[in-house]
Amino acid sequence: MFTDLMFAKTFRVLPPTRLLLTVAALFCYAMAAAQDTQFLPELDTYVQLNTDMRVWLQMKGTREGGMPQQAEIGPSFDFFIKSLPQLIPNSIVDLDESESRFLILSMGYRCLPQASGAPGTNRMEPVGTFQVPLKGGFLVWDRNRFDLDWQAGAYTWRYRNRLQAERGFAIAKHRITPYASAEMFYQRKYREWSETDLFGGFRFPLGKIVALNAYYEHENNTGKPPNQQVNAAGLALNLLFSAH
Repeated sequence: MFTDLMFAKTFRVLPPTRLLLTVAALFCYAMAAAQDTQFLPELDTYVQLNTDMRVWLQMKGTREGGMPQQAEIGPSFDFFIKSLPQLIPNSIVDLDESESRFLILSMGYRCLPQASGAPGTNRMEPVGTFQVPLKGGFLVWDRNRFDLDWQAGAYTWRYRNRLQAERGFAIAKHRITPYASAEMFYQRKYREWSETDLFGGFRFPLGKIVALNAYYEHENNTGKPPNQQVNAAGLALNLLFSAH
């Protein structure tokens, strides 16, 4: 039997970094092994240009709008509008300048090639994110995003709103941040709120430039009958560099 004493010894034997990596790997394996669960890998590379702007490149697997799993690749520019003193300690630990800002504006481009050989999608992504600190060390952020899509000469759009609550905890010299969030999608082609995604996960830094984000996602798509429900496990690797 795995007693509390054995659990405590495990924490002492495993260095914090190795322990967190083990937990993330087991989390994603368990989720992906479940029935009808997909695995979504992701790599995000950030370069801080100055204190108020950064550029980053995203490469990820995604499944959205009831479509089969596909790739999503492209760059974004982030503009940080206002810092909040209450959030600065989090940004120092989490290696992310955006963690200390009240408002973040972003403009991105994504290419979504189709594995079936059909024409790919070209997407522009204007995004605005508000972050508000709460009592007890909690942080709530509200992301408002438009997906402006062009495919084979046809244009469509959708609006998506994601609300997330999180709180960081210190483990040795590392900071792990569990979070829960919900995202709703309004699709122009259906003229209704046609999708809801629920997320639960955690992120943590590894060293000075690397951070991991492991999560579970449940998607409920009601855009066209029959309703589609998909479960996914995701693991995102974030690389953070500075050019100033």
